[in-house]
Amino acid sequence: METILIIEDDSAMLRGLKDNFEYKGYRTITAKDGEEGLNATLNSRPDLIILDIMLPKINGYEICRLIRKEDLDMPIIMLTAKGEESDVVLGLNLGADDYVTKPFSIRELLARVERFLSRRRKEKQDVFEFGKMRLDVSARVLRKDDRQIELSPKEFSLLCYLLNNQGRALTRDQILNAVWGYDCFVNTRTVDRFITTLRNKIEPDSHDPQYIHTMRTIGYKFDPND
Repeated sequence: METILIIEDDSAMLRGLKDNFEYKGYRTITAKDGEEGLNATLNSRPDLIILDIMLPKINGYEICRLIRKEDLDMPIIMLTAKGEESDVVLGLNLGADDYVTKPFSIRELLARVERFLSRRRKEKQDVFEFGKMRLDVSARVLRKDDRQIELSPKEFSLLCYLLNNQGRALTRDQILNAVWGYDCFVNTRTVDRFITTLRNKIEPDSHDPQYIHTMRTIGYKFDPND
């Protein structure tokens, strides 16, 4: 039974989330403030965290930063009432995996949780398939049907990173640091250029992407089911 930690100071919402996740068969732990939530994370090591941003004692941004500082990699989904993209980007850059803006559909949240946990259940994949595409990571070969698609080393690394983070909202800085490295002197426009090139190679229609979705002012998300 997988464990979900819900850190939320609104008692009614906390109770509703707890009931819905337990109905779906998850074990839940709850916390009503940031300090309690951080302690629960470090002590219980949940499989996934639902994290409100505006919390007493320690806010969600700081919790996210401290969790990642401890090298804990469980998925974190932020709950935010804020509509400013800059707030979302800040949370993602601090280590959150996704966000949901209040008010939200509980069915949508449950679906996102299941997607993250399903990915964690699987062992690290050597082969990815999406649409007519098949990427063999070990052989470093991408095929569409029986035709090999040529990728540059950076295009290959970018595609692997996107595939290993399916369903996750990724900022340009996250992609840049993961694929190019912190010490590389390139900027986020490089990410956009490589995304465009990769779309031209893997998308059925690069002008209407099915796999690599643009998240306005934030970055990108690889999700063939979105």
